[in-house]
Amino acid sequence: MTTKISIFQTLIRLVCFIFLSIGTSYSACLGSQLSPKVYTFDVVPQFAAAKIYATWSPLLQRIGQDAGLCFELRVSTSIPEFEQKFLKGESDFTFLNPYHAVLAYQKKKYQPLIADSQDLLTGILVVRSDNPIKNLTDLKGKNVMFPAPNAFAASLLIRSELAKQKIDINPIFVKTHSNVYRSVINKDALAGGGVNNTLDNEAPEVRQQLRVLYETPAYTPHPISTHPLVSAEVRDRFLKAMIKLTQDDEGRTLLDGVNLQKPQAVSYTKHYKLLESLQLEKFLVLSGQ
Repeated sequence: MTTKISIFQTLIRLVCFIFLSIGTSYSACLGSQLSPKVYTFDVVPQFAAAKIYATWSPLLQRIGQDAGLCFELRVSTSIPEFEQKFLKGESDFTFLNPYHAVLAYQKKKYQPLIADSQDLLTGILVVRSDNPIKNLTDLKGKNVMFPAPNAFAASLLIRSELAKQKIDINPIFVKTHSNVYRSVINKDALAGGGVNNTLDNEAPEVRQQLRVLYETPAYTPHPISTHPLVSAEVRDRFLKAMIKLTQDDEGRTLLDGVNLQKPQAVSYTKHYKLLESLQLEKFLVLSGQ
């Protein structure tokens, strides 16, 4: 199984390199060529770049055509690089984790627009399915993998809970959720942080080798947020086009690919402000600030 996973990783890296090499021309305008403005659209890099391009490009193409908008899809090489884009106000549209939504609102007044209403987001700690570990206390002093310091459910919530229980670990950050799961399978760490949605998206042979040791409380999942200069009229066109995708098989497939199966309108006050009370800022690691 390790050999299969290694081959899979090699193929993903190869496809990722190809997409990144042609990234600018590939994503110059997804949607309507008649749009007077090209809106930058940044996606948090939970997965390899090739997978993000493969799932988000056709969705933005369809949304852009239906809404008369044009998008430049941008995929950062790391989550810290992605964070700098919205912290500096460089993103017009951005798909980001719930605590990123808090930071984006606090720093630059980004407004959440749409999120999935079907599945709430939970953080999970996974171990190998054949590992007998039963309690979080067994992680004390051990290597634990996380995608990035500021991944909301996959890192911040879990590290906060471990700190509350006075369980000191050695955190190792490996960029993506997929890397976390494969690192645990390959025994590079005893456990790893992820989220319910990304584990569900993994291949059966990956999921079968992992077991959920701990799961956090559930929250409204990743929103698409917009820069305050994006007009209410453009936001409304985008929202209506997203909802319209639920009405046909092709649209539902596109939504499923980006974990927005049942999109709903969201707001900062109603859906994300409550995260301020979690006091996760002590665990944040922000570069360039």
